[in-house]
Amino acid sequence: MDIRSKAVHSGDRKRPGDPSPKRRDFTPSTTPIHLSSTYFYPNAETIDKIFGNEDQGYTYCRFDNPTVAALEEQVTALENGAGTVACASGMAALHLAIHSALMERPKTILCAMQIFGPTIKMLNKLLLPYGITTHILPDICDLPLIARLLAEHRPGALIMETVSNPTLRVGAMDQIAALCRDANCALIVDNTFATPLVCRPIELGASFSVHSATKYMAGHGDVMGGLCTYDAAHETITRQVAKMYGPLLGPLEAYLTMRGIKTMPLRVERQCQNAAKVAAWLRQDPRIERVLFTDDPAHPDRATIDRLLPAGLQGAIVSAALRGADKQKVFRFMDSLRMAVPGTSLGDVHTLVLYPLIASHRDLTPEQRGSLGITDNLVRFSIGIESADDIIADLDQALSQIQ
Repeated sequence: MDIRSKAVHSGDRKRPGDPSPKRRDFTPSTTPIHLSSTYFYPNAETIDKIFGNEDQGYTYCRFDNPTVAALEEQVTALENGAGTVACASGMAALHLAIHSALMERPKTILCAMQIFGPTIKMLNKLLLPYGITTHILPDICDLPLIARLLAEHRPGALIMETVSNPTLRVGAMDQIAALCRDANCALIVDNTFATPLVCRPIELGASFSVHSATKYMAGHGDVMGGLCTYDAAHETITRQVAKMYGPLLGPLEAYLTMRGIKTMPLRVERQCQNAAKVAAWLRQDPRIERVLFTDDPAHPDRATIDRLLPAGLQGAIVSAALRGADKQKVFRFMDSLRMAVPGTSLGDVHTLVLYPLIASHRDLTPEQRGSLGITDNLVRFSIGIESADDIIADLDQALSQIQ
């Protein structure tokens, strides 16, 4: 079944199965929202078998929930993984992946420098006091460097993004996965920017594919959630850690995420098309110093992009440096937008504009930002599903305010 069909049908239409005075041989067309915190059965023996993993079923909301399970089934089908844990946030999903990966491996992480700023903050501020050390990988696109650092540090996990935030670098994930496999290192991929429509990391050899469901998967700016999909080798340990850790997403949020995913392929296809048009317009505008987008023929990772990402579906994030702009001019540009929304997120139906200097990469030093190409005049656009002409017109009038 094509991924577009999986997005619509996976996880839904479970038969209720319990007796009732009314007819119970119907099947709901969408998954109901189950708000119960616990579940009981006709006899205690059934609960005993479920707790003992001899039978399948629901016992307590920290362990599982029918609505959440439906979402997990849907995402697992899209990612082609062994299973998924739906979490309360993307950071919780990443935390789950890290702890599951390191449970039986060295407590050392190799993390790409080209990554979401709070990820590095979590590794250094939250995990370090618990004995988990992190080494920064300066360039996720340098395969010889990755091989050398894997041999030198012998990490239990390597963390990367499919498309890096906000500089849009694309590492050779399949080749990195092979290096990690040879080093007994779990590859954890943040696939938020790409979505399963663009890339499925488990298929390329990753151990975990993690999403902030808040972004493209739910897609409407009304849900906070995270998704941690794992391969078969990590199924048992991830489920065990999840039961103890308790990061489970609430049933209402799971329902909304599931509903959003049904239109995710349509939205992302439109957003990718719009992003290509916006990037092309920005490149020809003299008020723009440089444009970062994955369809650029001169992109440093052109060969990897063409090999791993589908043509025309290479993401919907565009970053651009405003010529001659300082912090105050960037603020003026953002304040002048009439349709695009200045917001600290991405992947919504509406176009969002973010300033990495004050948001996603605020906690990095100026030297660290400079080494990544995150200059003080760089702005990140998450392109929405509006008319591309209207998006361009809004950016045009806002740019005119800073000249």
